[in-house]
Order: sequence, then C-alpha cells, then structure tokens
Amino acid sequence: MINSKEQIIKYFNSGIKNEKNFKIGIEHEKFLFNNADNKRIDYLKIKEMFSALFEFGWNPIFEKKDVIGLNKGDKNITLEPGNQLELSGEKLNNIHEACAESHDYLFELKQVTKKLNLSIVSAGFDPISKLNEIPNNPKERYKLMSKDMPLGGKLSLDMMYRTCGTQLNLDYSSEKDFIKKFKVVNSIVPISIALFANSSIVEKKKSKYLSYRSKVWQNTSRGGLPKLFFEEIDFEKYADFVMNFPILFIQEKEKYISGKKYSFSDFMNGKISEISNRLPTEYDLSNHLGTIFTENRLKKYIELRSMDTCGWDCLCAGPAFYIGMLYGNLDEIYDIVSKWDKNKIINAYIESPQKGFNTQLMGKDLLYWASTFLDISQKGLEKRDVLNKNKKNETIFLNHLKKLVNNKKTNADHMINKFYKNRDLNELYDK
Repeated sequence: MINSKEQIIKYFNSGIKNEKNFKIGIEHEKFLFNNADNKRIDYLKIKEMFSALFEFGWNPIFEKKDVIGLNKGDKNITLEPGNQLELSGEKLNNIHEACAESHDYLFELKQVTKKLNLSIVSAGFDPISKLNEIPNNPKERYKLMSKDMPLGGKLSLDMMYRTCGTQLNLDYSSEKDFIKKFKVVNSIVPISIALFANSSIVEKKKSKYLSYRSKVWQNTSRGGLPKLFFEEIDFEKYADFVMNFPILFIQEKEKYISGKKYSFSDFMNGKISEISNRLPTEYDLSNHLGTIFTENRLKKYIELRSMDTCGWDCLCAGPAFYIGMLYGNLDEIYDIVSKWDKNKIINAYIESPQKGFNTQLMGKDLLYWASTFLDISQKGLEKRDVLNKNKKNETIFLNHLKKLVNNKKTNADHMINKFYKNRDLNELYDK
C-alpha cells in the first residue's frame, strides 16, 4: 500500500537505469474513416479490424466481454475514446529499431484497412468530423471521463474524441539526469508544437491554427504546462505535485469510480469512503500518473506528449529529434534553456499553436530555435553513431524536419495548401 510520499519517491527512483540500458518507446495514434461515407469508424468496424489483425499474430485484450485492444509480445494496440487506434510500441534500443517497428505496424494496418475499405488519417486533429458525429466504444473508463473531464476544461471532449498525438518515452540515469531532462523537455514544448504542427483543418475548414490539437490540449482538464515544471523539479517535488493533483477515477475491480472530489493524498490518507477507505496500491498510483495530461509527465520514465500525429515520412523524425538532444547532447541544450525566462516560455507555448514558427521566444522566432536544436540533435545522433545495416546512423531520420525548417513551412501549411486546391477529402487521407 502507498501511504507516504517516500514510497512515491521510491517508485520514481526504481525507474533509474544505467545509460547503456536506455530504451526508446514510441506511441502514436491514428484516425480511421470509412471510405463509403467519410465517417469515423464505429466499434463494430473496430471489432472487424481486430479480427483481421489476428492474422498478423495479434491477440485480443478484453474488458468484461468486450475486446478493447490487441497485444503482440511487448506491443499493444489500444482503443482511444473515439475509436482512434494507438500503437504502444516495445522499449527499443535506437531509432532504427523504433522506425522499423512503426513501419511493420503500418504494413499490417494498411492490409487490413484496404480489405475493409477504410482510410487512415495521420493528423493531430480530426479534419472532417463534428464532435457529435463520432462513435464511442464500450471501454468503461471513457464513460466516466466523458462526464467529468468537461468540468475542468471546455475542450476536454475534443481532446478525447478528436485528437491524435505521437508520444515518446525516455529513460533517466539518476535523479539529477531526470531534473535536467525534465527542464529541457518542458522548456522546448513551444518549439515542439511548431515543428510538429499538423492539425490546421477542422470540420473541413481552416481552423486558424497550425496545431489545433495543441490549442485543444491547452483547454483540457488536467492538461497544460504548469509553471512548477520550469523549476528544478526533483522526485520529491514531483511527488508533491502528484499527491495534490485531483484523482480522475479509481478502479475498483471492474468498476470505475469518479475521483473528482479527492486528491491523491486523500486516497493515501484513507479518506475515500466509496471504496471503504482502502489505501492505494502501486497500480492505483500508476493509473493516477497516467491520467495527468500535462505536456510532459513522469512515471518510471519521462513521457513527452507535445507532438501532433504526422504522416509516416515524419513519424520517426520526432523521436530522432529528441533522442539526439536528450540521449546524445543533453548538456549543450540544457545550458541554453536553463537561461530562459519561464514566463516567456509560457507565452510562446500559448501562441505557438496559432503562430507556429513565427512565435517569439527569448528575442528569436521558433524557426531559429528549431534550426538551432536540430543542429544540436544532429551532433548528438552523430555522437551516438548507431548504424543500420546500410551503415547509416540515426541522423537520416532528421531529414524531414530539415526540409520543414529550410522551407519555413510546417506539415500543417502543406495540408492547408493540398486540401484547399480542390477541397477533396481524399487529400486528407494517408496515401
């Protein structure tokens, strides 16, 4: 049972790894549409998809009698609230392996979508559907979340049903290493938003945002970029943050109970009568940590969550960008961001979904900072010097981002141009 702050700190300490054992975990979400009517797929179609994926060695995951996901080895396909599909990949050694995993998954997904007359959309926000048009699914927690989340953020349901992101999970070698990495990843969120902006179309119109997904997440319950995160956050400070954070839900056997009246410290002090005042287990702590929807968060590893989903040509670029900096060149980037003013970072964070590369931060625009950090990342990947079978290192995965920076155009700009030439919805689908 968890009844002290020290136990939470111990939980974070248990994530410490030797640098040579650092892993990379990638999670990415996709929208799926029926070609016949350009509508998002419902749960019946999801079940058909899952059955078709069994042929590729995937096994069903059930909640009660309902299939709600798939598993293969250490990989999972999970079902998001609006039937977005998320691949949670294995913990891998380098970007070559992580990219190969994503492309294997793409191959399987494309076989199945072709067979069922479906299309994939790789964007940060659903470019077609209205919120009330999106089907749900039988996952129990989503019923409770759909009811409670809007109370704390006006766009929370949009986040649940109409967004897709790419997430990167990274390790730390000590508490000091965590402090540095967490400072960096929070400081560069505005750059990440601009560089990976890919959600400019909403309900078949220009949204006036390059990353409407980021705008939504800034107006989502339990989300955002707390000022606290710009301090030198150690495990104790993060444990305090977690303990004082409201609970979203408590899982009691197969039931989900709203936690909106309680903080996690209430749970630790046995104050929740609805569950007979029991104390939280490590599983309850894990659930709580996974329902804090900030741009970055700590579990037994660091989760980076500020990237829009993008097409397969750019999917490997985000992880490569961060790995080059955080695993290959941490000190150089830390020296830069540690001098930044947190209020200016937060201002850039608020403006970057709309202004993209034109957002100002510390007297420079985000295009300048994206270019600077790409160079730092490149040096880090060169230093890592992890080669594929063709003797190429991980810098090959930065090429997509270099093109964006050189052309001063985001994925979102390209999507606007492509779609607005002829307003053909097929332009929004992955080719």
